[in-house]
Amino acid sequence: MRTSLLLLVSILISFFLLFSKSSATSSSTHEDFLKCVSLHSDTSIPIYTPKSANYSSILHSTISFIRFNTSITPKPFLILTPLKESHVQTAVICSRKHGIQIKVRSGGHDFEGLSYTSDVPFIIVDLFNLRKINVDVKGKVAWVQSGATTGELYYEIAKKSNTLAFPAAIGTTVGFGGFISGGGYGAMLRKYGTAGENVIDARIVDVHGRILNKKTMGEGLFWAIRGGGGGSFGIVLSWKIKLVSVPPTVTVFRVDKTLAEGALSLVHKWQDIAHRLPKELLIFFSLRVMNPTTEGEKTIRASFRSLFLGDAKKLKMVMKTTFPELSASKAFIEMSWIQSVLFLNEIPFNTSIDVLGRLPQTKLNFKGKLDYVKKPISHTGIELISERLLKDEQNVLVFMPYGGRMSEISESETPFPHRNGTLFHIFYMASPNEKEVPTSEGYINQLRRMYKFMTPYVSKSPREAYVNYRDLDLGKISKNGTATYAQAKVWGAKYFKGNFDRLVKVKTNVDPDNFFRTEQSIPSIAI
Repeated sequence: MRTSLLLLVSILISFFLLFSKSSATSSSTHEDFLKCVSLHSDTSIPIYTPKSANYSSILHSTISFIRFNTSITPKPFLILTPLKESHVQTAVICSRKHGIQIKVRSGGHDFEGLSYTSDVPFIIVDLFNLRKINVDVKGKVAWVQSGATTGELYYEIAKKSNTLAFPAAIGTTVGFGGFISGGGYGAMLRKYGTAGENVIDARIVDVHGRILNKKTMGEGLFWAIRGGGGGSFGIVLSWKIKLVSVPPTVTVFRVDKTLAEGALSLVHKWQDIAHRLPKELLIFFSLRVMNPTTEGEKTIRASFRSLFLGDAKKLKMVMKTTFPELSASKAFIEMSWIQSVLFLNEIPFNTSIDVLGRLPQTKLNFKGKLDYVKKPISHTGIELISERLLKDEQNVLVFMPYGGRMSEISESETPFPHRNGTLFHIFYMASPNEKEVPTSEGYINQLRRMYKFMTPYVSKSPREAYVNYRDLDLGKISKNGTATYAQAKVWGAKYFKGNFDRLVKVKTNVDPDNFFRTEQSIPSIAI
């Protein structure tokens, strides 16, 4: 008994000494990092520690997903909020010198919270102060800093022109830097492709702390940052984008149909038509379970929404010959392109566009996944999907058509590979009910069941995914940030298909020690 007690005491003392040594080392590293920052920066960089009065408000300000904002969620030991480009350079130089994990956040919409959580001690470089937008109407270009939101970009364009736009996200609180790093799709993808294809220059801080542009970074890195996902290659400070033309008048509509009103037949027909419509027309829809009807039975509602780059008269002619079931002219509403941004975000379109320049960060509460569909789903298959949805009713499915410009661009043009042959994608999301906490596994399990159920209907070998909708169910790098090529390709092939190998080569060339990394980033390894 005495021997066991002595052994236990010995173990506890050893653990205490080890922990004390680790804490002292960690504290020393933090102090050395702060000294490095002060030596390398000509002006003071706003830095927040857990003891700072504003630490919590800064940390929570752009955490979009509530399930990553709990008392047990890992927190950064420092948050840096750069005021200018040189501050970002300093953060990279000092983090690399002292072996500190760095996370970069622009909007906080990362589906798995990878821009502001980690399995290991880390700091956050939050770019929300770097949000300048310079629109050149005459040249039809704009420079956009990564900390700006898509809504702020739309607002700045609309203030200067009603016939210019940019094909970015439907959502308006999305951080521009993270969005465009993954390629980025929106309501004009069929006309102008992804946002990444419309980037013509960029400024990036590389692993050595240098600021590079398109010319100095080289073709490979410029290709990789326009769709290869955030967190792998450096910190992009700003993007030069090509603005696109839109008519002074566009037309939108929304049509809702329940099962009793023939929703499933419309869904079946949509599959064959939506990707073949004129490039100027996007019709997408969502499927969700509705509250019980007067008869006490639950039903499913299909909500069709559309953006047409043209007037209502032209849209009526197109719909009459292609999809007359949705061609009720009374549903067609003419407006400016910037008003359509409000409409698609379910904001009254007669609201002042000033709201886009000051929208608060959206607080979301769901887990999401995405699939790509290559062949139409049979009518029987659609009925089975609706039955599954009625069983796992916390799921919502959003169907987005491809075709048009998306089918004309080569899979290797940018890292975003989901091109010709893709009819549409399905975005799944599930949210907790009123009785569940954000971290509950109940609604997440419903989502996983739906995703598994959909296996026969979606792309195969690989089952493709979208890098901007990170999904750690597909696998992740180990805690020490390393992965074999085979391990990384499990998710890499799903996100990038044949482009994954090229991304690995670029990464190995520009960041061979794998300094820039997340739990699901491109690894630095020789192929």
